[in-house]
Amino acid sequence: MRYGFVIDQERCIGCHACTVACKEEHNVAVGVFRTWVKYIEKGSFPAVQRHFGVMRCNHCDNAPCIEICPTKALFRRDDGVVDFDSQRCIGCKSCMQACPYDALYIDPSTNTAAKCNFCAHRLELELAPACVIVCPTQAIIAGDLDSPQSEIGRIVASRQVVSRKPEKGTQPKLFYVGIDGDLLNPGAPAAQPSYLWAEKRDDGHLYNLSADRPTLPPAGAREVYNVSHPAPWGAKIAAYLWTKSIAAGVTLVAALLMGLKVGDQARLFGLATPALGLGWSAVTGLLLTIDLKRPERFYFLLTKSNFKSWLVLGAYFLGAYGLCAAGWLIAGWFALAPPAWLIGLGALAAIGTAAYSGFLFAQAKGRDLWQSPLFPWHLVIQAMVAGAAMLIVVAVAIGAAGLLGVLQTTLFAALVLNLLMILTEVYAVPHNQDAALAVDLLKSGALAKRFWGGALGLGVVVPLLVMGLGTGLGGAAIAALVASAAALAGLWQYELLWLAAGQAAPLS
Repeated sequence: MRYGFVIDQERCIGCHACTVACKEEHNVAVGVFRTWVKYIEKGSFPAVQRHFGVMRCNHCDNAPCIEICPTKALFRRDDGVVDFDSQRCIGCKSCMQACPYDALYIDPSTNTAAKCNFCAHRLELELAPACVIVCPTQAIIAGDLDSPQSEIGRIVASRQVVSRKPEKGTQPKLFYVGIDGDLLNPGAPAAQPSYLWAEKRDDGHLYNLSADRPTLPPAGAREVYNVSHPAPWGAKIAAYLWTKSIAAGVTLVAALLMGLKVGDQARLFGLATPALGLGWSAVTGLLLTIDLKRPERFYFLLTKSNFKSWLVLGAYFLGAYGLCAAGWLIAGWFALAPPAWLIGLGALAAIGTAAYSGFLFAQAKGRDLWQSPLFPWHLVIQAMVAGAAMLIVVAVAIGAAGLLGVLQTTLFAALVLNLLMILTEVYAVPHNQDAALAVDLLKSGALAKRFWGGALGLGVVVPLLVMGLGTGLGGAAIAALVASAAALAGLWQYELLWLAAGQAAPLS
């Protein structure tokens, strides 16, 4: 048995009865929706046509929200319905990033995620979903897709049906009859500054970039009504990526230089490096926790773990890294050299700590920019940049000037690799429509000045030039500090922009 929906847009009159019935049945708060109607218009006066489509969860057979959910709050029932347990949700918003259909939202009354659950409580009583019951034209058909005798089975077998974004491989079970193709492609209709019956809500998040969507001629498709879907991840997640790069990077750089046996390492690598690693990883954990909508449930990551989610695996990498850094710090406290096996384990844990976010972002199937196969390894290179820069600052502070030269060489090499990785991701990685929109925002859109001037100019070019000029700017130490500060500032800017661009393309 596999329950699914067919929505016959040839019958639908756009009355919003399904939206109202859903809100009433599930006590859905104002401003969020489990089902909604989107309007677009085509043509120019007087030959204007309006098209509308009902949007909701697709109850996918291969649901990315289930895979990414760290606490198994999302699950697929035996009847094919993708249901949700709010008692397990920690409010990480990962499911919102994973869903290509914008179907999930944060319930303001519970601070947990929520979505259409096919009115599972009604199915238990052998009742149809509320939206099916209330539809005045019987445009919504629900039932068992596996039964050839069911009405939905006959429609799917005998009529031309389409689904949203089948290329995502989610195997959606929401099918449309007679829907306009531009309603299925969120990036096709031109954005409008306001709607006919309502003003667009300013969600107050960092990434309100709708004005940068393509502007089409008057005869093209125009979005004239939709519901608000703010970007789930903002500055706290950018900060977490930044602090995690520093935490992992100091250990990676230290392990590399210790292996090469360069210079007098005891002062910098004995206590300062593991202390930095522990401190910045603690800040990373704090940022991850306070970004949760239910931070008091953070321990569910360990007690209700979904080991398919990279959010869970990342928590274990962070924990392993913390243990290695603590062991290293204890050895340094007693003026002992950390054993080689501990340095090696610490380096491996640092690589995992740096890279796991790339695999987590790849599980966010709704965000095409983040599907780059280079991103995990780019994060490792970013960690080398951040680690070398931070160690330079500390080396100057504690007077370990003998390591400045090799640290600057490490930073220089890492910055060159970082530059090559950025340019490759922007210019060489194949992009689909949404990823191309995100990249265009970085190259020539609303984010271009900050991208070229901040992430690349300040973060890469300036430190390379400063280190190249060296003592001509007033001494090696000052040049190294300036280069390090610029590199760290540029890296912070890059994390903000990568999140912003990735979440700019509309999903519904």
